Amino acid sequence: MKDLINLFDFEAAALTRLPAGPRDYYRGGAGDEITLRANRSAWDRWSIHYRVLRDVAKRDLSTQVLGQKLDWPVMIAPTAYHQMAHPDGEIATARAAASTGTAMVLSTLSNKPMEEVARAATRGLWFQLYCYKDRGITQDLIARAAAAGCGAIVLTVDTPVGAVRERDVRNEFSFPANLPMSNLLPAGERYSMPDLGQGGFSGYVNQMFDPSLSWRDLDWIVATSKLPVLVKGIVRPDDARRALGRGAQGIIVSNHGGRQLDSAPATADVLDSVVRAAGQDALVMVDGGIRRGTDVLKALALGARAVLIGRPVLWGLAVGGEDGVRRVLDLLRNEFSVAMALAGCQALDEIERALLGRAGRDD
Repeated sequence: MKDLINLFDFEAAALTRLPAGPRDYYRGGAGDEITLRANRSAWDRWSIHYRVLRDVAKRDLSTQVLGQKLDWPVMIAPTAYHQMAHPDGEIATARAAASTGTAMVLSTLSNKPMEEVARAATRGLWFQLYCYKDRGITQDLIARAAAAGCGAIVLTVDTPVGAVRERDVRNEFSFPANLPMSNLLPAGERYSMPDLGQGGFSGYVNQMFDPSLSWRDLDWIVATSKLPVLVKGIVRPDDARRALGRGAQGIIVSNHGGRQLDSAPATADVLDSVVRAAGQDALVMVDGGIRRGTDVLKALALGARAVLIGRPVLWGLAVGGEDGVRRVLDLLRNEFSVAMALAGCQALDEIERALLGRAGRDD
């Protein structure tokens, strides 16, 4: 892996190792993949107006999120089915996150059960929640996350129905029958080992997830959970204000990695306005297209407390298991540290909106 020197190298290497179905499931987006591409290009439209002569010999990358200390402001985003990339699956991902001083958000649709992952994630684990039509299943997942020692519930709200992901349609993709959705095992095989058939993953979403999910359900989840609840999938300022006003402890600006509504805005384009609407003290995080240390710096300058990365972790997992994920994280952390130095920042609180302008402009 020494010849892989950035996250794009890991992606290229992983794509040669994965079968077509898992490869395109991981990397693909919805529809024409407009939002998928925009997530990446939007970060490039921000320029960094760096400061000089600032004494950056020592830099502090650490932060706190919901009382959890992180050595640097990047967490692992929830992504499904890690065992398609490596047999150790989410256990390897959790160990790599812990060894690099950060925490992980575990998908509802993980192959490894939350209890096992929580034991490996010694630097912190949050649980990402889909709301099922069967509220008993949803309630059980919330209770198990608390019992397992998770630090938060991350409610995904941008998936009332499944989008059409044409790569999966062309590949007739279905999850491997020998890899269950382990968190759903108590609910039975219909939920944990479904025959996805012609409908594919979107068919599972449309059968199982609740399209009537509303603000009333957020009220119920906040009241039900012993853990702080964050809302993931926000791209509008008014939705951010409403989520926080109804008891959410934070929001994650996200468009599901371009995998749901195609032509949704890139997260880098809406983060600034969402942060302003949420207020100075609100916990706002962001994902989508982050591949460079400079992207992390830009996200923090726009007001995010921390960022999350998803696909690069899967590429690291496919290339080298736990060591591959650790290498991906180490590369990004080093890039971020260098970006801080070159921008004239000793600590995260010096990464301010005044550092940013639109590329090619002076604002």
